[in-house]
Amino acid sequence: MIREDDLIHCREAIRTGSLSFHAASRLLPAAVRDPALVLYAFCRLADDEVDEGDEKAAAVLSLRDRLDMAYAGTPRNAPEDRAFAAIVEEFEMPRALPEALLEGLAWDAQGRTYQTLSHVRAYSARVASAVGAMMCVLMRVRDPDALARACDLGVAMQLTNIARDVGEDARAGRIYLPTDWLAEVGIDPLNFLRDPLPTREVRRMVARLLAEADRLYARSEAGIAALPLNARMGIWAARLIYAGIGTQVRRQGFDSISMRAHTSTVQKLGWMAQATFRTGASVIMPKPAVIFAPPLEEVAFLVDAAGRGTKAQGRTVALMDVLADLHNRQAGIGPGGQGA
Repeated sequence: MIREDDLIHCREAIRTGSLSFHAASRLLPAAVRDPALVLYAFCRLADDEVDEGDEKAAAVLSLRDRLDMAYAGTPRNAPEDRAFAAIVEEFEMPRALPEALLEGLAWDAQGRTYQTLSHVRAYSARVASAVGAMMCVLMRVRDPDALARACDLGVAMQLTNIARDVGEDARAGRIYLPTDWLAEVGIDPLNFLRDPLPTREVRRMVARLLAEADRLYARSEAGIAALPLNARMGIWAARLIYAGIGTQVRRQGFDSISMRAHTSTVQKLGWMAQATFRTGASVIMPKPAVIFAPPLEEVAFLVDAAGRGTKAQGRTVALMDVLADLHNRQAGIGPGGQGA
């Protein structure tokens, strides 16, 4: 059971830190909204500590320890951790799902770049689709087809975020655009980081990312009809609000370097009204055939983990390797095991 004071803390953290999700969450039933706010508060805190802190490796390793404590039933004495441990127990949250998020944050701490769009989707699967799969668990949805479409939505949202933040990320020393796209047009990544400019070539890359996001937003819609009726409106709102960010980027001529797309309260209210209509339509419309499409290759492991419904899964070799690398970096040990 989530403590009321911990829940209030998580609500406030999301209200001030994630306006889009906070707006969409208001349309969810309390039985889903409250644990969802806890989940987002925990994930947002973890992301911020890695993204904004100076000691990124230490932040990831700290999150590893926090997950260990939460799954042992002895969470760190902090509101987000206590509340997260409560939903792990109540919903039997498969451990592979938050550990996928941990792996994505570890990739950030390593400063990875991504050569192909598939690699970007693999990163998006970890930092976004893992959260979508966890949301399904909170709704007691374990159907593989519905999970696959939820993961589509997570990847689409993350691609939208990447498209919106190209300039902000570059100024922070990060590139999430596929590096083979940069190579195709003769852009050196280091030069781009030194002086990111909204050239025609870069704006075309942003357009390509948003086109892929739109494809996945369209695929994701079939899965919303498979969710509990009282949860559909909130998920429709999230889908429409995040896609609306991409629309703003388009209106700026795909320039996400010299400006950053924002959406207004009036726009959010409009999308929430659309969500109401779409939810009503989902009751009478037949289930689209695309719901039976196989999951993206990059998210299949999440669909499998969430569908099995056991919280006692162990860490993968890949995750253990990336955590060992971060531990060695923090300790000043080089790849060969020698001190730096």
